[in-house]
Amino acid sequence: MNYLIVILGPTGIGKTALSIEIAKHLGAEIISCDSRQIYRELRIGTAVPEPHELNAVKHHFIGNKSIFDYYNASLFEEEVIELIEKLHCERNFVVMVGGSGMYIDAVIKGIDYLPTIDQELRTDLLEKFEQFGIEYLRRQLKMLDPEYYKIVDLKNHKRILKGLEVSLQTGKPYSSFRINQLKKRNFETIQIGLEMNRELLYERINQRVDKMMQEGLLDEAKQFYQHRALNSLNTVGYKEIFDHLSGEYDLDKAVELIKRNSRHYAKRQLSWFKRDASIKWFEPIQKNEIIDFLNGINS
Repeated sequence: MNYLIVILGPTGIGKTALSIEIAKHLGAEIISCDSRQIYRELRIGTAVPEPHELNAVKHHFIGNKSIFDYYNASLFEEEVIELIEKLHCERNFVVMVGGSGMYIDAVIKGIDYLPTIDQELRTDLLEKFEQFGIEYLRRQLKMLDPEYYKIVDLKNHKRILKGLEVSLQTGKPYSSFRINQLKKRNFETIQIGLEMNRELLYERINQRVDKMMQEGLLDEAKQFYQHRALNSLNTVGYKEIFDHLSGEYDLDKAVELIKRNSRHYAKRQLSWFKRDASIKWFEPIQKNEIIDFLNGINS
């Protein structure tokens, strides 16, 4: 039997370090399941693993795309499944680690089901609706999903938004999500979730943001300010710096907002993962317990 071991959890909880230990123990390679670490230009703001961590175990899907590339969960599914099948020709275990719930679900279940929408995408579309009105939404929907455009109530902005959300989130027309059928995989998936005391997690997140600023997040963001409209840059850390550079608030306020929005993001991640009853939960310090759990899979 071939296995995909998924290490998941909120931002800043320590998934990277644990996944390396687990991969070493299993003799496995690591697939990163982070929708922003795939972009080679974004290193500080996405908390890409340190060089010594990347050298400790072979990693895949880190820095393999450009912020100028069109990419989504559907493409990720196709590429990762192909890689997993290749890796399983040589070993029984593959480790996948990350906090991007949509991307994790795409690999485990397949993208052809009605997905939960990322809150940042939803907020962005609502802002566009408020700024440009319902006609803007209609034009976008007609371009992305002409089939759904033919049958939707064009006076109901909520239904139009739903079609746009799914189309943009997945890269596939909303109208194609008619049959809720999970895809079969040639491997068994074991999901290990990481959680800890909420206040401790939030403190870790705050410290992580301070570290990013010390390492040069401001300068990194400045390099891409002119490209800030790209979807790949629509993420916590960069958005707040861009608004600072646009003169909306000072740098201290930007850092405060990065911390706050990162904490909110962690909360949303946990809410996403908690809906899946198949996830086995541990604290990051329970490395030995996790290894014992994995050792029992084949016994």
